[in-house]
Amino acid sequence: MNIRSAIPSAAIAVLLLYSACGFAENRPLIVAHRGASGYLPEHTLEAKSMAYAMGADYLEQDVVLTKDHQPVVLHDIHLDTVTNVAEVFPDRSRADGRFYAIDFTLADIKQLRVTERIDLETGQAVFPKRFPAGKSRFEVPTLAEEIELIQGLNGSTGRTVGIYTEIKSPAWHRAQGGDISRIVLEQLARLGYRDNGDLAYVQCFDPVETRRMRSELKTELKLVQLLADNSWNEAAFDFDSLRTKKGIRTIAEYADGIGPWMPHVVAGVDDKGRPQITSLVADAHTAGLEVHPFTLRADAMPKYCNDFEELLRIFLVESEVDGIFTDFPDRAADFRDRMD
Repeated sequence: MNIRSAIPSAAIAVLLLYSACGFAENRPLIVAHRGASGYLPEHTLEAKSMAYAMGADYLEQDVVLTKDHQPVVLHDIHLDTVTNVAEVFPDRSRADGRFYAIDFTLADIKQLRVTERIDLETGQAVFPKRFPAGKSRFEVPTLAEEIELIQGLNGSTGRTVGIYTEIKSPAWHRAQGGDISRIVLEQLARLGYRDNGDLAYVQCFDPVETRRMRSELKTELKLVQLLADNSWNEAAFDFDSLRTKKGIRTIAEYADGIGPWMPHVVAGVDDKGRPQITSLVADAHTAGLEVHPFTLRADAMPKYCNDFEELLRIFLVESEVDGIFTDFPDRAADFRDRMD
């Protein structure tokens, strides 16, 4: 018997939609923050493979440029917190003592070993209970290598996991001679990500650059405006103003969503332990924007919450966000799936 012939056509349409998108409509997205970074060194192909197998809907790629303008997947413009660059190239730091990715060719960077993130002041792992620092062998992947991995896994598993790419420090890169947004968008297009319906988001903290990607660079991909705390100095902009109703309406002129910091969504709890949810999600939804806050971590919980499942419930259920970034995609996906 042909099983498909026994299913009503309307049900077939729903099943095909589910298969094509990889998730049901209105189902919160689980975005693997730097991969399964709670278990393996961030942004390595191993961490991305693990996150894929754990059920993440999207895998995040932070992107910076090398000296030869190759986009590589690395959270910082520096190499020294997650690689052994100081050992391999001890004389290649700048005057501030830091080692910048843009001062090294791709061939140079491929000589480095990636490790768990280290606090440069203490020399200790930022998250001491994660993968042992300095153990095994990992490397910095190019953007193309990571996307080819995801596309290959989509082909071999039949799943449809998307990409979630962040343009890092665009103004700084241009000052160094590299138009990172143009380079990344062109590479994404070559790899098949061009349209709003593709399984791809592009995010950036710099609102001027996010708008530029839409207006000047003419991308049709889904754009997400990241929202920082002003003290982080992510961009020369007042992020507090962007979180107002007027600021949200302005973002909606050029973007498809916002990526707020967790405290922008949940300010804490009241004296009865109930979460104090801000108006940000409701304001964004009114403006037609998706909301994907960052970063839910089981080993770095906010003071108002001691249980990771409770934290997931606050964000995925009570706050009604459209997705979350997490270092623990397995636990988030399991919780989300039990909500269905």
